[in-house]
Amino acid sequence: MKKILFVASEAVPFIKTGGLADVVGSLPKYFDKEQYDIRVMIPKYLCIKQEWRDKMNYVTHFYMNLAWRSQYVGVLEMEYEGVTFYFIDNEYYFAGAKPYGNIYEDIEKFAFFSKAAISALPSLNFRPDIIHCHDWQTGLVPVFLNDSFQDNPFFQGIKTVMTIHNLKFQGIWDMKTVKDITGLNASYFTPDKLEAYGDANYLKGGIVYADAVTTVSDTYAEEIKMPYYGEHLDGLLRARSNSLRGIVNGIDYNEYNPETDKFLAHNYNAVNFRKEKVKNKTALQEELGLNVDPKKMMIGIVSRLTDQKGFDLIAYVMDELCQDEVQFVVLGTGEERYENMFRHFAWKYQGKVSANIFYSEALSHKIYGSCDAFLMPSQFEPCGLSQLMSLRYGTVPIVRETGGLKDTVQPYNEYESTGTGFSFTNYNAHEMMNTVRYAERIYYDRKREWNKIVDRAMAADFSWNNSAKKYAEMYDWLAG
Repeated sequence: MKKILFVASEAVPFIKTGGLADVVGSLPKYFDKEQYDIRVMIPKYLCIKQEWRDKMNYVTHFYMNLAWRSQYVGVLEMEYEGVTFYFIDNEYYFAGAKPYGNIYEDIEKFAFFSKAAISALPSLNFRPDIIHCHDWQTGLVPVFLNDSFQDNPFFQGIKTVMTIHNLKFQGIWDMKTVKDITGLNASYFTPDKLEAYGDANYLKGGIVYADAVTTVSDTYAEEIKMPYYGEHLDGLLRARSNSLRGIVNGIDYNEYNPETDKFLAHNYNAVNFRKEKVKNKTALQEELGLNVDPKKMMIGIVSRLTDQKGFDLIAYVMDELCQDEVQFVVLGTGEERYENMFRHFAWKYQGKVSANIFYSEALSHKIYGSCDAFLMPSQFEPCGLSQLMSLRYGTVPIVRETGGLKDTVQPYNEYESTGTGFSFTNYNAHEMMNTVRYAERIYYDRKREWNKIVDRAMAADFSWNNSAKKYAEMYDWLAG
């Protein structure tokens, strides 16, 4: 039986700011319980809902040295859907209305969390074979493990995996402060270890010291070895390329299921979507005040409204696209200029554009379950979950060929009648617009072809089962 501990800064259902929480909270359920004992450890934030906090059981507490300070570490546990979750408690660090705040506070908070996660292990009656770290917040786990814990036989031989969910975020702060916070020896702060461009870099430390490095799609694993996507760490990732692999994320096929989704006005499946799905479209048109027309092509966008997600491309040609026979439904928050752009177009093209500048779980499901197509022209996309949800709901994705989008959306080929969506290669507004218009032509003029794309999209399998198999292979390879 292999024992694996996920250490991360968030996990569903307890705390979520992005896709990281979905991975950490969902993936452990999909392993064979006979062969893998997978547990999860996250901070016990004050902002976790009381209903969860009430179910946590006290395990132990102790004091731990973090450089020159002595800090309280509380450990609580709880079982959820067959998985054991541990929570590291310290009100000084984990108070606050959100899990992340100012970077200078987070730098100390996650240094504490990384060391506390390792320090708590002997008292848990659980010695992992592998500690699986996620993103920069846990980048110091492999570093600390290599440092002060090696004198203790309990910790010797524990392997580590570092998973990069988004290379853009690395946990960078000035070296003097990080030395002071962590108490790590000066020898760790050299260019081949934690130092990068004069500062200390948590993620870099994790990549250097982990036994294996993964990221969330094959294409992104290749892209980040290049300067354009490498965020200044491409050289290190090339050096570690023999230990680097891409494993695409999945989604929870029970939660995202058009046949049982409680948020949809009309449930449907791969057999009856031709008749049933359009009823969701007209219901959503009514709800959002769009012109009600079952034949009108509806394009959905559910996203953070940021540059990374390609909104500068959309801004450039949105006026032109609004001349077409299409409707746009947008849901998300982000940079003010994009929020205001969509508000402007919703005002200018009433009945054609709906701008919902907030986040709503219910409305996101309705968009996946009602729209004909889903637009996701990202500049870079480590994996992306929205296109996987679109495929599941038979909402045809229109994406740029980058990262996980390239790996999960097969471009439509009209000559061979293959493909599950539409894609374009260059980060270029007119190339995107031409691809959207190509999709419109197929939708309006070759409806049977369109429906076959939907058939293939709904038949694609991006459930967590596939990802779990690949992680299992890696664990077997590491733990031997």
